[in-house]
Amino acid sequence: MLAAAALGAAASITLGWTHPFRDPREGAARDGDGSLLKDGEIPAAAKAVLIAKCADCHSYATRWPVYARLAPGSWLIERDVMEGRARMNLSTWDKLTQDQREVLKAQIAREARWGEMPPLQYRMVHWDARLSADDVRALAMLGENGGATEAGGGVGDADRGKALFERRCTGCHAIDANREGPHLRGAFGRTAGSLPGFKYSKALKESGVTWNEASLNRWLTDPDAMVAGNNMDFSVAKANERADLIAFLKQLK
Repeated sequence: MLAAAALGAAASITLGWTHPFRDPREGAARDGDGSLLKDGEIPAAAKAVLIAKCADCHSYATRWPVYARLAPGSWLIERDVMEGRARMNLSTWDKLTQDQREVLKAQIAREARWGEMPPLQYRMVHWDARLSADDVRALAMLGENGGATEAGGGVGDADRGKALFERRCTGCHAIDANREGPHLRGAFGRTAGSLPGFKYSKALKESGVTWNEASLNRWLTDPDAMVAGNNMDFSVAKANERADLIAFLKQLK
């Protein structure tokens, strides 16, 4: 029994030095120095949460526990880290475009609010990674463009709106297919929460809103202020960008 256990432990340690998904430790050494969110764009409270609760899978500053060298569990850990960095890497935040940052900030806010991150399997092992109510509030602010929103807007340009949609919105929406958000062809003039086959929040289905220039401007300015309890965590701070997006949606017949 003891010999078999020792043999099993030795095999686990030996196999832990193989990397079927590539060695993420090697990638960190080659691709970056592990410094996080260097440009200071992220508010201090949200930055502290991201570094403390998210950096293990979403940066080069991964803290590797001892069991991360024991196969086959080590392979799953390495796979999760590789996938996490591919989705969002806090070590390379300064290399992203502003549009890419806005999309990621909206995703962070949404996933924090709905308890989707950190994932359950990670929280089961790392109890200190659970987000407190204060953590969630700090991360949710990232979806509000820092609270700085311009009024007005004027006449929008549909071509600019299409380009903005492709840069900012396609992570959750498509024109002709449902994703995390409903498809947007025909959204202008439609009653909110009425598209068959899409699972809307109860709040939006009961809102009675019809999507027109005025309601879309309010929605894109601050979805929560317009319909509390909805599922959208992304807003558009600049009035001219809201006008462009509305012009684009208006012509999607």
